Amino acid sequence: MNSGLWAAVSPASAGRLGLTMLLFLFSACVPLKAAEPDEAAVLAARIDAAIQARWQERGVVPTAAASDAEFLRRVSLHIGGCIPEVATTRRFLSDSSPGKRRQLVDHLLDSAGYVVNFSHFWRKAMLPEAGADRQAAQYGPGFEAWLRQELTDNTPYDELVRSILAASPAADRRARDTAGVAAFWQSRQNEAPELATATARVFLGVRIDCAQCHDHPFDTWKQDDFWSMAAFFTGIRFTAAAFEGTEFRGPTIAIPDQDRTATATFLDGTRPDWAADTSTSEVMAEWVTSRGNPYFARATVNRLWGYFFGRGLVDPVDDFSAANPASHPELLDLLAEEFVAHQYDLKFLIRAITASQAYQLSSVQSDPAQNDPQLFAVMPVQWLSPEQISDSFALATGTRRQFAPYRGLIYIQSGGSGTLESLFGEDGRSPTEREVTILQALALMNGNDTTQATNLGTSRTLAAVADAPFLNNGQKIETLFLAALSRLPTDRERERLTAYVESGGPALEPHKALEDVFWSLLNSSEFLLNH
Repeated sequence: MNSGLWAAVSPASAGRLGLTMLLFLFSACVPLKAAEPDEAAVLAARIDAAIQARWQERGVVPTAAASDAEFLRRVSLHIGGCIPEVATTRRFLSDSSPGKRRQLVDHLLDSAGYVVNFSHFWRKAMLPEAGADRQAAQYGPGFEAWLRQELTDNTPYDELVRSILAASPAADRRARDTAGVAAFWQSRQNEAPELATATARVFLGVRIDCAQCHDHPFDTWKQDDFWSMAAFFTGIRFTAAAFEGTEFRGPTIAIPDQDRTATATFLDGTRPDWAADTSTSEVMAEWVTSRGNPYFARATVNRLWGYFFGRGLVDPVDDFSAANPASHPELLDLLAEEFVAHQYDLKFLIRAITASQAYQLSSVQSDPAQNDPQLFAVMPVQWLSPEQISDSFALATGTRRQFAPYRGLIYIQSGGSGTLESLFGEDGRSPTEREVTILQALALMNGNDTTQATNLGTSRTLAAVADAPFLNNGQKIETLFLAALSRLPTDRERERLTAYVESGGPALEPHKALEDVFWSLLNSSEFLLNH
């Protein structure tokens, strides 16, 4: 349990700390279920073969497989963006069918939760400025709305990116969404250097911005490479009314503080064929998303791998360079090849990753050799995103929330959808490296949200559990565990917490003691972590 969570405690909360220490973070492990024989399962087996080869090379024995409860909560958060409902958890844990894990993944990928969760994910990747800059934040809502439609349609990723970079969605069903793709351009003020930097980082996984003023000190990128890329974005501008694009061939751009210009050239050193009468943005979009591009597919699969495993095969995920090689280069190439072969289908890639034994390992380390994060011999523990914390808290406690069409941090800070989301705003660090601050700990312990959620008079979940005449105290505790942690209590937890509730706790009132149990569960590190 993260000691930072208990760094500051009010007198009213002090009596509950001993109770919290009774909670165990992770459940026991059970064998994995067999995957159905399909193309995603075939790729999952090849993923595991690559990972296992490295284990054998290093003499590493992986940790045990994740239990059904661990897998259910993990994949629900990763795909659906929220912990599962109590009824869903009960059904899944009682289901003995061998294909239930794959069926769960399919269900989540078909849910609205997938669309909302991954619209947050891709907006943060493509428009990170909207979460921290007030001027850029105005473009976030329209961009997320556009992303939600594309994800609902399961638009191939290359087509989605091509619409953004070409600055002109396809003339058919997406013609109405020009305002959505415009956000990528407008959030960078239509400035060529900023657009070149963002395009390279987000879609190609390379940091060419270090070569803007001079040759890159640690990589092969030269200043000419940067400005040759930026030349593609000259003469292109989104205004409030329309898109203004260029249709001239061979655009150039002046290199600042130098008496010379750079001509539009792709990062692989080739120059476009300007024979066709197309805009420079369309030419760039076609090259970025082409099957022959050596960066695009690899950067995309690496970003998704990093999301599910807490770190990329190349880490950071936007730093492909000679000085930062992939931990498993053959696996990276395999994933990229399969992604392209399956028409850039994001759902196919997610099915394969989540079906792998590597993804379905427990997060409980069983051997010191598993500590190397590049070996993927144990599932890294990740902090939940602000949206996941807020939505999971609301689901666990039965809190009603007004739907927020846009969940950017600026929106939340200006009076949006809840204090937890603003307090747990992301700080730029990896989800495996964040720590709880004193302010966050105090908010969870004594904040208004937690107070209402753990009070019988205002908590729907607590009231429903406490007043259920057909549940004994042990069953009530079990239900609270399922609501907050998506697992059953261990025998020891059930025994000790049942005795605590029956004794009435410090107040000598069983209902108050039940409030204490729920408070402890919501304040545990297990609730705040994806593991």
